[in-house]
Amino acid sequence: MIDLHCHLLPGIDDGPATLDDALALARALVADGVQHVVATPHVFPGRYENKRGGIARAHAAFVQVLAQHGVPLQLSYAGEVRLGPEVLEWLARDELPFLGGEAAHRGQAPRVMLLEMPDGQVPLGTDRLCATLSRQGIVPLIAHPERNRGVMEQPDRLQPLVDAGCQFQLTAGSLLGDFGSRAQDAAWDLLDQGLVTVVASDAHNLRGRAPRMGAAREWLVQEYGEATARRLTLDAPARLCGLSAAAATWPRAA
Repeated sequence: MIDLHCHLLPGIDDGPATLDDALALARALVADGVQHVVATPHVFPGRYENKRGGIARAHAAFVQVLAQHGVPLQLSYAGEVRLGPEVLEWLARDELPFLGGEAAHRGQAPRVMLLEMPDGQVPLGTDRLCATLSRQGIVPLIAHPERNRGVMEQPDRLQPLVDAGCQFQLTAGSLLGDFGSRAQDAAWDLLDQGLVTVVASDAHNLRGRAPRMGAAREWLVQEYGEATARRLTLDAPARLCGLSAAAATWPRAA
């Protein structure tokens, strides 16, 4: 599988605090059936001042650590960009990372940006900002909408974002009830509506935010079939990241 939303790089956001924690999470991702991870630290002005250059350096350092410790995990990088007025300014300065990494900046992969809304609402103007990104040839991929309280209360709040060209990423744990019944109900509803583009872990650690991709994949196979499970955890993330699905594997049927 390919996990395109994961907080794996140590010490730069609310993911692993130490190198040992990050290595433990990397090993857990491999054990969970993930072959390729896109490290997506928070890009949140005033809280996590991560930008493209700094994330790239943290990624390069951790790639070396994975190799030194023999962890068979392919790693690229992007960011989970907080929606706000800074987005267009930072984009104009080429400081925001895309899921396709440097290939996307060179025009050799899709320009897909992982965007995070605040947990409690869909902010006024989100659809306009996303429409502006879409007009610039950027695909806005909204992270974990099922965990947004505004969406839980009124699911049709996503329609203006659909109209603005947004796609949507569900959290693996939401499908399994890890974030409560309301988030689970919202996740299932989005799946039934056909609005889900990809499922990713949004893993942060091995305590309350473990990967859960393997269990989510099995649930998807049982409830929606093998083809849907593969599309959401392998084929769609490969397309969004400009990867070949051959970069990861799909488990053979028993």
